[in-house]
Amino acid sequence: MQWYLKVLKQYADFSGRARRKEYWMFFLFNFLISMAFSIVNESIFLIYALAVLVPGLAVTIRRLHDIGKSGWWVLIALVPIIGPIWLLILCVLDGQPGANPWGMNPKEIYPGIDD
Repeated sequence: MQWYLKVLKQYADFSGRARRKEYWMFFLFNFLISMAFSIVNESIFLIYALAVLVPGLAVTIRRLHDIGKSGWWVLIALVPIIGPIWLLILCVLDGQPGANPWGMNPKEIYPGIDD
């Protein structure tokens, strides 16, 4: 849950890098919350989906920065069928070791969220 809250605190921060754990934990909790809201009430689900749209986009762009890709690569998801699959593959890849144009490797700076 800490990773989910971390992403929400960085609501519109499109700079820097996001670890795989940060990205996937955010999307796990986002999925669970979305399913709960969709079961309870569709309008609550739509409000929630709009509220987490920007943080989800921001963490995806930071995840792409972590593997050394520009945030513009998120647009690959607009290519029918293969685009979302390719974006998924990119998000699964391990981050670049050391520094890249978007900053230091977050694994090296902060080995855990509690540090």
